[in-house]
Amino acid sequence: MSTKEAVLHQELEKLNELFRDVDPIKSKLVEGLIRDAAFLFAENWSLRQLMEKTGMVIVHPNRMELQKPIEAAKQYRQNVAAYGMAIKTLNAILSKDMSEGDDEFAKFIKQQTEGGE
Repeated sequence: MSTKEAVLHQELEKLNELFRDVDPIKSKLVEGLIRDAAFLFAENWSLRQLMEKTGMVIVHPNRMELQKPIEAAKQYRQNVAAYGMAIKTLNAILSKDMSEGDDEFAKFIKQQTEGGE
């Protein structure tokens, strides 16, 4: 069985691996966001473990129409939104970095400045 710390470490390794070949300046810029995204991922993993036992909503035993979301479910939803924004931002930076690397004009300029063809 995994622990929250193991999940955090695994997610951090995965995200850092994805950014391994990114421009070092951009990589440095997103270090904190990568840590935050991994933290949120691990927190949500932990909350999911709890909610698998409790569910996301408490239903009154005698009056089914009376329902109340558990606090963990509220926090989970907030974390999912924050994690989604972090991943969207990281993906945009990663995609932009990759597209810059494939840009034909950038290759041409680099060749010209390095005395290439």
